[in-house]
Amino acid sequence: MKSDTFVIIMAGGIGSRFWPVSTERKPKQFLDMLGTGKTLFQHTIDRFSDICSVRNIFVVTSAQYIDIALEQGPEIPESNVLAEPVMRNTAPCIAYASYKIRKLNPNANIIVTPSDHLIEQKQLFQKTLQKGLNFVKDRDAILTIGIQPHRPETGYGYIQMGESDKEIGKVKAFKEKPDLETAKTYLESKEYLWNAGIFIWSVKSIVRAFETYMPAMARVFDNGNDIYFTDKEQSFIDLVYPTFENISIDYSMLEKADNLYVQKAHFDWSDLGTWTALWERSTRNYTGDTVSSENAYLYETSNNIIHVPEDKVVVVQGLSEYIIVESNNVLLICSKGEEQRIKAFRHKASNSK
Repeated sequence: MKSDTFVIIMAGGIGSRFWPVSTERKPKQFLDMLGTGKTLFQHTIDRFSDICSVRNIFVVTSAQYIDIALEQGPEIPESNVLAEPVMRNTAPCIAYASYKIRKLNPNANIIVTPSDHLIEQKQLFQKTLQKGLNFVKDRDAILTIGIQPHRPETGYGYIQMGESDKEIGKVKAFKEKPDLETAKTYLESKEYLWNAGIFIWSVKSIVRAFETYMPAMARVFDNGNDIYFTDKEQSFIDLVYPTFENISIDYSMLEKADNLYVQKAHFDWSDLGTWTALWERSTRNYTGDTVSSENAYLYETSNNIIHVPEDKVVVVQGLSEYIIVESNNVLLICSKGEEQRIKAFRHKASNSK
């Protein structure tokens, strides 16, 4: 079964909420955000080492990140690193990789994963995915992984299970990021799981779903079957990709499918979507501060994340619950409670140069 298992890593985002460290030139998935000596993208590759052959791993990323992806994942075949000429969200990128995989192996089972999540319990993660692969291999099923919530989180989307007493059950509904009171009711009901953005299906099921819910795009990728893995492939993709709708797999397909299931997962997970999420996962000192540099001197501070270069001396006094980041000739000082505005700050700063 291992030879029939394939992985699609989505690595095309620009990580704008981690500005100014994450930039359009080198976004967060290609950075060592955790200080481990490996980037988030490299950790993602490692996570699947016992699930499938590295030759069965496909990466979909922006054309401008191809060289970075090949450098950081040299073990992945070059033909498996797919270049998007423009950003078109998750539906087109998943379709592109799925149709290439179908040409290689029409009996393939596929795991789709983001490239920038934090999952530290590798063995439990692999055990969960193996159970999911066993579920989809003989079924026309689309399976999404839901994380068992342990707090009323407002930063994640939720999946409502129709059969909450089962390990794998039908999806009843998708829910957008809730306010705090709604998140509390989700937690108490035990019917809701965090949406991890990890999917499992057979290539037959996902192609059938694209044909059903996105038939125009499906026809285009099907017409490219004789071109995949040839020197004409990139020209073909460069021509057709800009014509696709900018749409997520959730909205285009999953919310409409009648064969959608969710699997409960109990491994520790974070999408590392914000500086606060990184702070929560980082080692903190006795005042709750996370500091990346030995040349940072703190006085009367608490619960800050301070991410500055080692060659800079930084003195911080009297701040609590702040994000202090210097990178790429930019200094950001922002309240953690206002970090949803970082995208706007980035836009304003970029336009002022």
